Amino acid sequence: MRSVLSPSPAVRWGIGILVGVVFAVPFLSTVLYTVRTPDGGLTLDRWAAIFDPALAARYAPVWTGLANSLVLAAVTVVIVLVLFAPTMVLVSLRFPRLRRAFEFIALLPLTIPAIVLVVGLAPIYLQIGRTVGTGAWTLAFAYGVLVLPFAYRSIQASIDAVDLRTLSEAARTLGAGWFTVLLRVIVPNLRPGLLAASLISVAVVLGEFTIASLLNRQVLQTGLVVINKQDAWASAIFTLLALAFAFVLLLIIGRAGRVGLGRKTT
Repeated sequence: MRSVLSPSPAVRWGIGILVGVVFAVPFLSTVLYTVRTPDGGLTLDRWAAIFDPALAARYAPVWTGLANSLVLAAVTVVIVLVLFAPTMVLVSLRFPRLRRAFEFIALLPLTIPAIVLVVGLAPIYLQIGRTVGTGAWTLAFAYGVLVLPFAYRSIQASIDAVDLRTLSEAARTLGAGWFTVLLRVIVPNLRPGLLAASLISVAVVLGEFTIASLLNRQVLQTGLVVINKQDAWASAIFTLLALAFAFVLLLIIGRAGRVGLGRKTT
């Protein structure tokens, strides 16, 4: 029997269509803006221009920024999965009394504006620049802090859904070491939360502008701003391509996680 609080299929379809329209209208409007000519006609010349080798140098900031953003996304996901997730597991298993304090620290970046974060990070990045250089990848340290609240909620939901203590103690009783317990017992059970944290981290990194701009790092969003000052049509086209690329990338990551989960359950 369907739950009383569960919406009917008609309501779900209605909500889905409404959300689709909200996203589709500005997207289609931007597409029309890039192909419409002053006399009301349609042309694809502006789209063809961004792939013209003769104009490659003109649009180089976007391609460079995209490459830097992809590297940043990968490093940020590694920080979340390799440092943050195991710390959450450790707190849950060994130090449950610290959970409230840890949760407060993890959610704190939500209450701090990005401009304030930059003020605090600027002296730190001055030392980072002197030590390891000023490459765009170093922004991953700041982005790791920025995605903490979202990653925490995603991973903690998976931790609360399973009995990690019982699973880990059973594995330890069978002779498994802690590293084996983490990789072969805990991580598979936390896969949905880890996947969600990875997706959110990628989305935040690809859309972040303030910190990168104020710390003088070139990423996708700063590249779009540079192009917008030169050619508004090209900026709109690259924005559409960036949205499509991010959407496809998130679908691939999500599909890969579901396939891995499906193989495990079978």
